[in-house]
Amino acid sequence: MSLFAHYLSLPYLLEGIEVTLQVTALGLGGGLILGLILAWMQLSRFWWLSAFARGYAVIFRGTPLILQMVFAYDALPHIGIKLPAIAAAGLALACNEAPFIAEMLRSGVLGVDRGQVSAGQALGMTPSVLMRRVIAPQAIRTMIPAFGNESVSALKNSSLASVIAVQELTLRSTQLASSTFDFFSIFFASGLLYLLLTSAVSLIQLFLEWWLDLDRAKKDRSLADYLPWRRVELDASPAPALDAVPAPDVAALPPASTLTREERTKRAVTIARNNIAVEVKDLRKSYAAQPVLDGLDLTVRIGEVVALLGPSGSGKSTLLRCINHLESWDSGTVKVGGRRLGFHDDGGRLSPRDIANERASVGVGMVFQQFNLFSHLTAKENVAGPLRWVYGMTRIDADRRARELLDRVGLSHRADALPRHLSGGQQQRVAIARALAPNPSVLLLDEPTSALDPELVNEVLEVIRRLAIDDGLTMIISTHHIRFADEVADRVAFLSGGSILEEGPAHEVLTNPKNPLTARFLSVMEADKAPETVR
Repeated sequence: MSLFAHYLSLPYLLEGIEVTLQVTALGLGGGLILGLILAWMQLSRFWWLSAFARGYAVIFRGTPLILQMVFAYDALPHIGIKLPAIAAAGLALACNEAPFIAEMLRSGVLGVDRGQVSAGQALGMTPSVLMRRVIAPQAIRTMIPAFGNESVSALKNSSLASVIAVQELTLRSTQLASSTFDFFSIFFASGLLYLLLTSAVSLIQLFLEWWLDLDRAKKDRSLADYLPWRRVELDASPAPALDAVPAPDVAALPPASTLTREERTKRAVTIARNNIAVEVKDLRKSYAAQPVLDGLDLTVRIGEVVALLGPSGSGKSTLLRCINHLESWDSGTVKVGGRRLGFHDDGGRLSPRDIANERASVGVGMVFQQFNLFSHLTAKENVAGPLRWVYGMTRIDADRRARELLDRVGLSHRADALPRHLSGGQQQRVAIARALAPNPSVLLLDEPTSALDPELVNEVLEVIRRLAIDDGLTMIISTHHIRFADEVADRVAFLSGGSILEEGPAHEVLTNPKNPLTARFLSVMEADKAPETVR
């Protein structure tokens, strides 16, 4: 046992650990850089970049690491590249690790819900902002266990550097055993040293998982507060406990006023004199050979609320996504505030970055069916974050705006809650607050209550009702709630087969439809009594 302890502290073996760590660091550092490049190439829109990255992965995953090390040390000098043994081993290990790390990175990026990406785009985030603020923070948390596992593997694979005479731990153990013939004690000590190194990697992995765990109590997350996507005002006074704050509800908020027939008539006359907010002309969109929008025309004036009705698949959601340029279309024009969204004056298409900047400047907010909140951010951060990242607002002003809007939708007491700790209705109300934060000129709502349980529908509809009637916000709402559309909308447009079959004043169309398809749809939807309990 004393001999075994002697080997554990032998400087000759300890110096081998230093070389092992150098090779591992070179391999993981270089592999991470190469992996980032390969992952970017595979996610690129250019097929030839993706093809090159996949070809690289086939070669380096399909050949033994030991041969790659021999090649880096013995073959590269034939083309004028002579590397020291440690550098050659690190290069080979980096090239070998790169495709594995690239796949981890790619899977982390693809694992982020696409709805959150659409929400970021709708808020005017450029691709780089989306990556830094929405995708990367979530992808990093999911990749830490896999990256920890790959780090352990790289540490063990560094032992193969012994084939090119790198004096790392394994080679020194072999040399020592050959001279003393005490194979068991030496290799047992060497194995224990490797175990200590890999255990240290595992502890670092566990610490990082703990550090980035968003579900821990706020007082336990002081380090995480310094992360660029989660920084908070560290000098701010601590928030009171949730149970110490009265929990307001939408029912406690001032109810939206109901317009009389005379008020509706007066409002219609006023809106008719307003400028056009959204203009869609001859819009056509197909998926493969299936037309979704077939020559659709729609005009919405400033302050007007238009409800889109129609069966599933009629093109309502696609129309809204085209207005915000989240979807491209085959032909036709879409103008918001007189600007042709998504195109240069000469008709050329804008780049994704320019489209994002145009969305932000034009001001088209959007609320999605599935809420699409950023799952790594609290309710307040979901509202305040885009104001800072897209519009350059200071942290203090963005937080103040977020608190005002959350209070407006009855959620000031849940400002520090993560989306998964909120009910469906609360999540949708946060999504509405986020869409309203930059004061959009037009608000698009795509079936805002379709993903909610029946008992949660009314709280969201009441918030929308107040925005439409009391605030006079220009809105286009895709909905199946007939009575809600009757009370809130100025005009109703009924879609079927990608075209508007009938449109007109909401109450007139909903009570006396002229098109047989509209009448049939409304008669079927009468069975839905959810809106009856709204008021």
